[in-house]
Amino acid sequence: MDKPLLPRLQIQGSAFPHDKPIDLQEAAVLLQAGDDVAIARLPLSRGLVLRLPDGRLLEVGQRIQAGHKLALRGIAQGQPVLRYGSIIGFATQTIAAGSHVHTHNLAVGTLHQQYTYGSELRLVDPVPLHQRRTFLGYKRPDGRVGTRNYLALIGTVNCSASTIRAIQKRFGPEILRRYPQIDGIIGLTHKNGCAMGRQGIKTLQRVLAGMASHPNVGAYVLVGLGCESNQIPHLINEMGLSAGRQWKEPLSLTLQEHEGVAQTVEEGVRLISELLPQVNEVRREPVPISELTLALQCGGSDGWSGVTANPALGYCADELIRQGGTAVLSETPEIYGAEHVLLRRARSQEVGEKLLARLRWWEQYVAINDMEMDNNPSPGNKLGGLTTIYEKSLGAIAKGGSSPLNAVYQYAEPIAERGLVVMDTPGYDPVSVTGQVAGGANIVVFTTGRGSCFGFKPAPSIKVATNTPLYENMRNDMDLNAGVILEGEGVGAEEIGRQILEEVIAVASGKKSKSEAQDIGEEEFAPWILGATM
Repeated sequence: MDKPLLPRLQIQGSAFPHDKPIDLQEAAVLLQAGDDVAIARLPLSRGLVLRLPDGRLLEVGQRIQAGHKLALRGIAQGQPVLRYGSIIGFATQTIAAGSHVHTHNLAVGTLHQQYTYGSELRLVDPVPLHQRRTFLGYKRPDGRVGTRNYLALIGTVNCSASTIRAIQKRFGPEILRRYPQIDGIIGLTHKNGCAMGRQGIKTLQRVLAGMASHPNVGAYVLVGLGCESNQIPHLINEMGLSAGRQWKEPLSLTLQEHEGVAQTVEEGVRLISELLPQVNEVRREPVPISELTLALQCGGSDGWSGVTANPALGYCADELIRQGGTAVLSETPEIYGAEHVLLRRARSQEVGEKLLARLRWWEQYVAINDMEMDNNPSPGNKLGGLTTIYEKSLGAIAKGGSSPLNAVYQYAEPIAERGLVVMDTPGYDPVSVTGQVAGGANIVVFTTGRGSCFGFKPAPSIKVATNTPLYENMRNDMDLNAGVILEGEGVGAEEIGRQILEEVIAVASGKKSKSEAQDIGEEEFAPWILGATM
């Protein structure tokens, strides 16, 4: 029998009887006592009577899908609507108690936030050194530790992309089987590298340099055309790239210098053949999990993301930080409207103001590109129950747990601080993760409520489903199921957070994630394109 394609959205009627009132918590999730809405656990049909925590009876006025919002009280037009104890939007019409709250009666409006810096700062209680966990990683000469061991062909311009793919094809499974310590030869190609302005080139060079020096990359070769704006010597000098090992200079090729594609391919094959035995020499060894830099991501979010998977991932992030590790919260447009929560945990006013400066930049950026911050949530997000960017952001930042916010970084900037940090990236998953990994993240955890099948190389991606029907429908793509939090079996976000941490340690030590098992993650390399293309 075929499984449902969407989380219980196809179920007709209600799972509850109508002959007597039922307690709200059986039918819906109320996150904070003062919230105006609760989230339906199952489809709620018209006429169902709910008993609220204060003893009031509430009759459901219309059918409400699972993951969508139920009004717990009447809300006047123009009044704010609270979820997570914060404003998720403003009523565009009068909303009756028991009504469905969604795009037809809720929209963003102007928030008049009162920002405080560090008012809820809670110092981390570190795990004693002798009790800290370890994983099996690859130690690199610069002191960083890899979770994978790739050899990378890195394109400086789109014009070299086909040549890179041709070099890769020359190294099939029969050859790579001779080098068991190597996870593969990846080709990091892209659509940029020429006809770009100064800001675009600088951003691209940060990404490419971050991948070249990444702890998951044992060696690399730069491949260019020769006449592009993003010149290889400039990239090497500006980004301070060094080859390491026996090579005096970073290895590089250009099609024009090597008389075209065919000869460049042959030279690339020769270089890779010489590198393979060297890269294969490294062995995994026990290292503290403080050497993990975890990229926090959510995509294809739904109404449950901020209730199950994201808070669980936040618990994992807090535990990793207690162990001395680093967690990277990104997707700046999905912080918008929830920034006040992070600012209360900012280590300093300076850190908080850096975050606000990025948000103000985004307001200008979307305006000059004829967009709005509320262009996000996507249609899929809305079908899953999310209505406004404020609501999405409040659920998204739950991935960041409760640790102090220690630093704010530009896109693909090298991450130097430990603990919780923010990197300024778009919300689009491939572009966002590309920046996080270029900054040094060596593993990714990606939560999803709609079913994102995301992978990324060279950093493995672990996917966490927000609800059980999604997990059951996409078992080959979902690594963990946070939906059990909703099922009344006494499993909470902390327990799932512990499971996520255990999976992070296992995957960091060499276990293949579901996306890796399907060889997904090379095409997801997508540097942020900034500025005009000339």
